[in-house]
Amino acid sequence: MSSTLSHLECPRCRTELDADQPAHLCACGSPLLCRYDLARAASTMTPEAVAARAPTLWRYREVLPVRNSRAIVSMGEGMTPLLPLRRLGEVLGVPRLMMKDEGLIPTGSFKARGAAVGVSRALELGVGELAMPTNGNAGAAWALYASRAGMRSTIVMPVDAPGITRAECLAAGADLTLVRGHIGDAARAVAEVVEQGAYDASTLKEPYRVEGKKTMIYEIAEQSGWSLPDVVVYPTGGGVGLIGIYQGLLEMATLGLVRGPFPRLVSVQASGCAPIVRAFERGERASSTWEDPFTVAFGLNVPKPIGDFLILEAISATSGTAVAVDDTQLLRDLRLAGRLEGTFICPEGAACISAVRELRSSGWLTRADRVVMLNTGAGVKYPETVPIDDVPVLEPGEHIDRRPRE
Repeated sequence: MSSTLSHLECPRCRTELDADQPAHLCACGSPLLCRYDLARAASTMTPEAVAARAPTLWRYREVLPVRNSRAIVSMGEGMTPLLPLRRLGEVLGVPRLMMKDEGLIPTGSFKARGAAVGVSRALELGVGELAMPTNGNAGAAWALYASRAGMRSTIVMPVDAPGITRAECLAAGADLTLVRGHIGDAARAVAEVVEQGAYDASTLKEPYRVEGKKTMIYEIAEQSGWSLPDVVVYPTGGGVGLIGIYQGLLEMATLGLVRGPFPRLVSVQASGCAPIVRAFERGERASSTWEDPFTVAFGLNVPKPIGDFLILEAISATSGTAVAVDDTQLLRDLRLAGRLEGTFICPEGAACISAVRELRSSGWLTRADRVVMLNTGAGVKYPETVPIDDVPVLEPGEHIDRRPRE
């Protein structure tokens, strides 16, 4: 490995910490971010050098925090497809629409990126047990990667989280507990386990998950010939990926890998849980807790992201925006994507389609915009989003009714 990790930094008070000691939040309460010696990284991280490496997220090793290659815990994560959505884009009035499809990554969601890097770095730092609250997919990913690393994991998720993610945790041998409530209630339960000595792998309470997530924008740029789209549309729960995408953009510009304006970043939330959208519309620098959160896009059900000020900063710095969509529309758009493009996406990904629809209708997006939306997981992990109760069943001797398509 040739990581150029230099130190950890608090983005709020600018305190610097030793990156080779286990760390969580800054004393001021802010998440910590990794900083790299980018001048040194630039000497080896050229487009030609990167292209010759294995097609995983570890191809960007200079700007990942794992120093020792023997600590890497990998299942081949990264380099997911960047798919043109021509038919869907024409319907929405955004013909240059593309989708970064994270449903094809190990564990079936983009959470594998954060888990791969986070677990690898934890292993390198000598961690033997981790604990975390989750809405489902993150817990599944971290449980599976922890198992591969030989670590013990304690995962706590709401009782209403997708059942498949629960099964993934159990298959990994995790200590799984369910709570009645939302992810905030799960976090309170995890705090007790952390007090007993487990490593806290909660969203942004360790500084390495975001490093795995930022590789999405590195891949988007590389897959586009080291050019950037005009807009990136991201479904926002905890917002780690959006924060990572912005950090990745800053790094790539410094490295000389990309030039020109950054894409406008769009934070997409559900109307039943939209703390970032509300804060953005009010011009606030941090969010307030969303009361009684609910959405079928379970990954968006985060009433108060710990990194809210970083999410809002990323949106503002790129002249982006934040938009909330309702469950009824995103479920319609989930079906529309399947019918027009043959992609069974997750409800969080479908929320991005609904956001593109709304932003095009308002004029914020134009036909000329090159737009990349993130589908953050496989639709098969959410079977309840497509009810099958109305599928006809033939009795002996009956014939298929060729009904017109909707």
